[in-house]
Amino acid sequence: MRWLWLAASLWLSGCDGLRYYAQAVQGGYGVLARRESIARIVNDPNRDARLRERLQTVQQARRFAVTALHLPDNGSYTRYSEVHAPFVVYNVFAAPALSLKPVEHCFPVAGCVAYRGYYAEADARAEAQRLQSRGYDTFVGGVTAYSTLGWFDDPVLSTMLRWDDERLAATIFHELAHQAVYLKGDTAFNESFAQFVEREGLRQWRVARGFTSPQPAGDDFDDVFAARVLKTRAQLEALYASAASEADQRAGKAAALSDLQRDYQRLKTERQAGNGYDALFARPLNNAVLLPFGLYHQWRPAFAALYAQSGGDWPRFYEVVRTLSRLPKPALQARLQTLAASASL
Repeated sequence: MRWLWLAASLWLSGCDGLRYYAQAVQGGYGVLARRESIARIVNDPNRDARLRERLQTVQQARRFAVTALHLPDNGSYTRYSEVHAPFVVYNVFAAPALSLKPVEHCFPVAGCVAYRGYYAEADARAEAQRLQSRGYDTFVGGVTAYSTLGWFDDPVLSTMLRWDDERLAATIFHELAHQAVYLKGDTAFNESFAQFVEREGLRQWRVARGFTSPQPAGDDFDDVFAARVLKTRAQLEALYASAASEADQRAGKAAALSDLQRDYQRLKTERQAGNGYDALFARPLNNAVLLPFGLYHQWRPAFAALYAQSGGDWPRFYEVVRTLSRLPKPALQARLQTLAASASL
C-alpha cells in the first residue's frame, strides 16, 4: 500500500517528476523483492560459505546495534538482497559554479535533500550532464547502502559485503541511526548525526570484540582530511560572498581546489593512508564534489559533545537529539554551533 500511496502522490510533480519517481519506485521495489532471510541463508550448508560467514557478521553487528547502541529493533538487516551492480543507487550532487549552496530536491517522505538518487548509472550521468549544460558543477557518487527511514525493512545489500567487517558493521549502525532520529529536510543534521553514531558505535564494537585499539585504522586520516576539506569549503564560501569579480572568483576557486589536491597527496604519503579517496581525487574537483563533506561532517563534533553531556547514555542521547531537532531552524543552528565549539575546546 505504501508503494501505491507514493505513486499516487507523484502526479503533482509533472512529467519529469513522474519519470524520476517511476525509476525510484521500480528500483526500490526490485531491491525489496529480492530479499531473502539472512537466518535461512546462514543455516543452509548449500549456500556459499563466504556469504554465510559475512552474514553472520551482519547478525552480530545488528545484535550489538540493538542491545548496546539501543538502535531500533525491527526487521531491517534481517534479510539479504543481491543487487547485481557495483552500487545500488547513484546520487547526483550539483551546485552553481560560484556557490556551495547545493541544488536541493524535495520528496514526500524525506523532505528536501541535497542530491537526487538514480538506480541506473546511465540515468544519473544523464542528469549530471543536463545540469552541467546549465552551468552547474556536478558530482555523481555511487551509494552502497541507504535507509528507507523505517518505512520498509531495509535489507543487507550485496554491495555492502565487499567491505571489511568493521565498515560493514559501521554502515549498519549508520543506517539504523537514521531510523532512530531523522529531521525532515536537513541533510547536514541527519548525516552528521548518523556519522557520529557510526563512529562511536564502531569504537564501542571494537572494544567489545577485544581489539587492542578502539580506533579503526585510518580513522585519524579521515578526521584530518575531512577537516582539510571543510577548510577549503570555508575558504570558497568567503570567496563567493566577497566583492571579487567573477574572473577573480573563478581563479581563486581553481587555486583553492589545486591546493586541496596537493594536500591530499601529501597527507596520503605522510600517513600512508587515504586510498578510499583516490577515485574521488582522480577526477577534477569542483563545488559539487565538496558537498558531501559538509553534509556528513559539519555537525559531528556537536553530536559528540551532546553524547558526552548525556553521560554516554544512548537512550538519553537520542532523546536529547530528538528534542534538539524540534527547535526552530535558527535556534537549532545556533545550538549546534555552540556544541561544536565546545567540542573543540
